[in-house]
Amino acid sequence: MSFTIIGSSYTNDVYTYSFEGDSLALKSSVEVGFHPSWIAFHPEDRSLIFAGLEQDEGKIIAIKYDAEFKGTVVAESSSGGKDPCSVVVVKDELLIANYSSGSISVLPVSQNAPYILADTPTSTITLSGSGPNQERQLSPHTHQVIYIDEYNEILVPDLGGDRVYRLKKDAKGTWNIAGHIDHEAGSGPRHVAVHDGYLYTLLELKSSIAKHSFPRSPTSDVKFIAKTPTMYNPPPLPNDMLAAEILIPKPNAIFTTPYVYVSNRNHPSPEGDSVAIFSIEKPDAPELIAEIRTGLRHLRGMEFGGPDDRYLCAGGLYAGGVRIFERTEGGKNLKLVAQNSSIKSPTGFLWV
Repeated sequence: MSFTIIGSSYTNDVYTYSFEGDSLALKSSVEVGFHPSWIAFHPEDRSLIFAGLEQDEGKIIAIKYDAEFKGTVVAESSSGGKDPCSVVVVKDELLIANYSSGSISVLPVSQNAPYILADTPTSTITLSGSGPNQERQLSPHTHQVIYIDEYNEILVPDLGGDRVYRLKKDAKGTWNIAGHIDHEAGSGPRHVAVHDGYLYTLLELKSSIAKHSFPRSPTSDVKFIAKTPTMYNPPPLPNDMLAAEILIPKPNAIFTTPYVYVSNRNHPSPEGDSVAIFSIEKPDAPELIAEIRTGLRHLRGMEFGGPDDRYLCAGGLYAGGVRIFERTEGGKNLKLVAQNSSIKSPTGFLWV
């Protein structure tokens, strides 16, 4: 069985890979501009993706793919801020996290031409606040926009202000901040995942996971449950080993038990960075049950795909290229099945 994967990067290109058996090949690429580090499908058309270009004058690019998944840039606009590092499409709107501006912008988009319906976002929410880390937290830094379908809301981790914001639509159909979850000062919330009524927040600057109760109403009280490191033997803080991604694939007929998967960057081990796997069966802190070395350097982005989310695609920004791992032991372990070390500066992936 052959799979197509679209890859973002810290180059000027968005890549198309082909994965089959033990082979991972680069099929094509499309040049889009500086650092297309995050990509997202249109929810109704997986041949249409949107990319954020991480630059001072942030841009959004729309790419349309043909039957062979060769891409063409078909539209572009301003992101409404600096360094858009995460985007997500909700129906006919693209939500954008502008990292350096500390803002969330909303851009109207369409499944059909002209794909992007405005030259600039129609609304922008600019956050306020800071944290104690003088190198990373002098101002807000929105690091992700993620849509939680079950709650019909957007979550936005703010690395600079140590908060996760909850956005919902008001009676006029406008996205607004409806609540937030505070985190330990200096912890740096980067990415989040929601499962079974709990919020799991990856804290980049402390390389840990915070677990909170997550009620449906943004105004309800949120309970802090526990915090746990993202590796077995974390070095003393501060250090350069920064957690990057957190994923909780939905249970299915093959992988019936949910696990949390976290990527850790910049490990000095000659075996490269790690993917940490956590059990969340118990009601308290996530339990670290495995730490798999990947051979990748600066493991930034990763994504599950294939039948029953059997495979994990991961990339090393500095070295190692892209590697595919298969979930084993019901999800408690990972096995390397394919790799391509020639791929430059990968940052994220979409399984077609």
